[in-house]
Amino acid sequence: MAQQPISLPAKLINGGVAGMVGVTCVFPIDLAKTRLQNQRSNERVYKNMMDCLIKTVRSEGYFGMYRGAAVNLTLVTPEKAIKLAANDFFRHQLSRGESKLSVFKEMLAGCGAGVCQVIITTPMEMLKIQLQDAGRLMAQRNLTVVPSPTGGGGTMLSCSYIRPVSAMQITQELLRTRGIQGLYQGLGATLMRDIPFSVVYFPLFAHLNQLGKPSETENAPFYWSFASGCAAGCAAAVAVSPFDVVKTRLQSLNKSSNEEMYSGVVDCVRKIIHKEGPSALMKGAGCRALVIAPLFGIAQVVYFIGVGEFILGQNPFSFYSV
Repeated sequence: MAQQPISLPAKLINGGVAGMVGVTCVFPIDLAKTRLQNQRSNERVYKNMMDCLIKTVRSEGYFGMYRGAAVNLTLVTPEKAIKLAANDFFRHQLSRGESKLSVFKEMLAGCGAGVCQVIITTPMEMLKIQLQDAGRLMAQRNLTVVPSPTGGGGTMLSCSYIRPVSAMQITQELLRTRGIQGLYQGLGATLMRDIPFSVVYFPLFAHLNQLGKPSETENAPFYWSFASGCAAGCAAAVAVSPFDVVKTRLQSLNKSSNEEMYSGVVDCVRKIIHKEGPSALMKGAGCRALVIAPLFGIAQVVYFIGVGEFILGQNPFSFYSV
């Protein structure tokens, strides 16, 4: 059967819509992940994800859970669009003359997608992390011991006002002091995270989604694509969590007086293992799985339904046809 040419504009629209919908749904969990990854074992402000979200709402209000969401929503459209469209493009190029891609070629296509996306991912994550982690740093400074109602001592957060800093202010300061490379701090760690993620995610999703196809000529149902995206995203997210912790630490510009600085990826890994133990490299792994699973599940549903094709008038939109 002859291959149909891919439509890059439609794929870009699909990736953008999927990214915006997904990020809106899971951003508070992503904020908790960043704060849990950045806190040191000897200076714990948050016990777990729920404790982090509860304390964030108490000290910063409901919208405190969405600190950094604006920059993420702005840049996630090109980021997700590039990632999904690049994978589709590389799969299309590698499958010429073949009815089915080998696992190696699927991994190669995923690798290409991971390399392409860091153009947007690195500055996006750089700005987002500064905004997300500001509340943790303020909470850590305001951590005080007060008498509990039972007469003992207890630790609680004081709810002082947190001065807002915008993504534009951070961008201007980075460009003024470090140049364009300031926005790409942690590029190596981002590549170490995103390339393996794509190498695991895309082939795994393709094989899981294949299991739900009624026949070779029909697409899998939308619910199967969603479940396949969630499962593949969860597995890939947990697999690369150590790289995500390293990336988060390297990209955090503001640190408390007791938090060490890192000169690079190797130095960061060495200091984390030495001071906090190997398990610290898995901090926030559960949160990351909860973020990535629905994010990519939603992405694949939008992608396979073909919202972009519908908008461009290339295909009639049918929720039940896929």
